[in-house]
Amino acid sequence: MGCCQSKNGDSGAGRISRWRSTGIVALRDSKLRALPSEVLDVGSSVRTLDLTNNKIVEIPSEISKLDNTQRLILATNVIERLPTSLGSLKSLKILTLDGNRISALPDELGALSRLERLSITGNQLMCLPNTIGHLHNLLLLNVSNNKLKSLPESIGGCTSLEEFQANDNSIEDVPQSFCSLTHLKSLSLNNNKVHKLPQNLLRDCKALQNISLHDNPVSMDQFQQMEGFEEFEARRKKKFDKQIDSNVMMSSTGLDEGVDL
Repeated sequence: MGCCQSKNGDSGAGRISRWRSTGIVALRDSKLRALPSEVLDVGSSVRTLDLTNNKIVEIPSEISKLDNTQRLILATNVIERLPTSLGSLKSLKILTLDGNRISALPDELGALSRLERLSITGNQLMCLPNTIGHLHNLLLLNVSNNKLKSLPESIGGCTSLEEFQANDNSIEDVPQSFCSLTHLKSLSLNNNKVHKLPQNLLRDCKALQNISLHDNPVSMDQFQQMEGFEEFEARRKKKFDKQIDSNVMMSSTGLDEGVDL
């Protein structure tokens, strides 16, 4: 693998020295087709690796050398699969894979015990691995614009999850285990095929403030008849009132929280 000339014309040695000292490897818009070997040579010094908007097809198994990486940004490439060695990145907190061609996530994803934010929108995911439930520190999961038809029951193991987005898929049912997500604040499933929610979702998820289910078969009557609906509405109204009091500007979509009829 070769390296690319940096935009400011610095030498390869200077670039590597900077990477080592800052821990930041920023190679956005560099027309890369592969991960430069020089990045792997920096190894444990890398804290952030940003490869956004390149033409990278494959992430090598040697990425395990970047074992102190906390932020891995691989958005807008042409990646089709991830190596199982991804699970070796035990320090990883943020993983962004938006806009690739990934159809499956490796089971080893569940080994990323410190992961807090996982975004893999605009790919070709057919399913999520059962091991996703091992991500106990995950705060945000965004799998919008994929080809998901279902969600694994194990997702209830993501006990720290605060925001879940899965818009623009073909999901039919929300697993009963969602009731275990007691820290969940926002659930967005617009443009799916959801026809019902777990009956106790609103009762058990006491932090839930926003549910967005536009363009789904589920009806407003079904939603309003769920146990805990009145408490949910009170939380939603309280949040809205705070935003108004703080003069927070919101889009019309942001204000229109609930269920489409």
